[in-house]
Amino acid sequence: MKNIKKNYIYNIFYQVLLIIIPFITAPYLSRVIGATGSGIYSYTYSIAYYFMLIAMLGINNYGNRAIAKSRDNKEKLSRTFLEIYSIQLVMTIIMLILFGIFVALTNYQYKSILMLQILCIISVVFDINWFFQGMEQFKIIVTRNSIVKIATLIAIFLFVKNSDDLWKYTAIMAIGTLLGQIVSWGFLKKYITFQKIKWNNIKKHIPKIIILFIPTIAISIYQIMDKIMLGSISNMNEVGFYEYSEKIVSIPISIIASLGAVMLPHMSNLISKGKVKECKEYVGYSLKFQLFVALPMALGIIAVSPEFIPIYLGEDFGRCILITCCLACMVPFVAWQTVLRTQYLLPMNKDKDYVVSTFVGAITNFVANSILIPQYGGAGAAVGTVIAEFSVMAYITFRLRKELDLAIYLKNVLPIFGKALIMFVVVYSIGFLPFTSIVKMLLQILIGVVLYICMNIQYIKAATNYDLYIKKLKKKLVH
Repeated sequence: MKNIKKNYIYNIFYQVLLIIIPFITAPYLSRVIGATGSGIYSYTYSIAYYFMLIAMLGINNYGNRAIAKSRDNKEKLSRTFLEIYSIQLVMTIIMLILFGIFVALTNYQYKSILMLQILCIISVVFDINWFFQGMEQFKIIVTRNSIVKIATLIAIFLFVKNSDDLWKYTAIMAIGTLLGQIVSWGFLKKYITFQKIKWNNIKKHIPKIIILFIPTIAISIYQIMDKIMLGSISNMNEVGFYEYSEKIVSIPISIIASLGAVMLPHMSNLISKGKVKECKEYVGYSLKFQLFVALPMALGIIAVSPEFIPIYLGEDFGRCILITCCLACMVPFVAWQTVLRTQYLLPMNKDKDYVVSTFVGAITNFVANSILIPQYGGAGAAVGTVIAEFSVMAYITFRLRKELDLAIYLKNVLPIFGKALIMFVVVYSIGFLPFTSIVKMLLQILIGVVLYICMNIQYIKAATNYDLYIKKLKKKLVH
């Protein structure tokens, strides 16, 4: 448990850094390159991202899990890493060639910006985060990426001065990604020994990787396709508004994802040792903790957005208020299904259910976007995403209803929801006070945080004492 807490702290630190940097740059970029410039960057990156996605196949989840299961044997670990990485290398080279052909043949108006995104695809060659995650070496990932992200932040303020510097912004972001991945290799030799590998051993991984690649593509449809559909059906302004709204909502999402990244290798390792009962206990603990964080943050974002967004992004970004509020509604759904997916479905090798759940979300999102985006633009895309995340959560919950004590888990969460709702009413009401927007916003944040902590002080004390919490949880599960 100590190792989990340490890794979670490392990952939270990094996720907070990922939040802080866009939080600092967003108001600057919104005024310097504007909604249109941000939309162009987001649109071109989304296109490049699909090539990156195909290059990685399902290696992030599969590699993480495979490394976690073989890490106690250095020879097996080395062989597993080299076999999986060789697939990644070949696929990335193929995608680089195809992306070059795509750029050469396209008549896209912002072709020069699209060309710069090739650096992001090159970075996939060096992306071995999955190895360090499987080894539960989050300190390496956090330290390396933190330095690169801070350097990127400084470069943005030094070199991006107006809308004509969009290419500089794109280059800085792409180079930062590339350098961050290259640095990882300096730590690799400590854990593996390089050796010859055989094709017969390599190809045995391919079917399993492809199985996990299918849901990865499906997930991307409702996480990335939103921007491509917005850019194609609506306009770049709407893409820009959606991009900034998504950055705000990414704060709770990043915190949620950090626990999932930490728990996946740990749960995989436990299950490989036959400790299924212990894994189920972790699931109950994680669900309550995730929603303890997710619910107040989601409701807090909705309550504060009318005051916060005009101050943060500027008066021209009022459109983001509605989009942000819509997107915030998905946070609790993401929290619930992330725990079930990364802490039970994947570690238990229930890949079929994982695949189906992502297709349910992808199809739901595509249909909803097709109906809503033409009329409502970014707000329509946001509602489509919320519907998709809810459908994924509903499907996974239905599939696991007989294996996990979900009714008990939900019962444990309901008091937290009630307290978060009380906080929301209080915080939202402050917005009607006759003060300036800045004063109202500061009061909302301060009072909201203090009130929520005071209402949940007993749970906070219990959560910090994990052993005591698990004993109580076991007693509830027995009864």
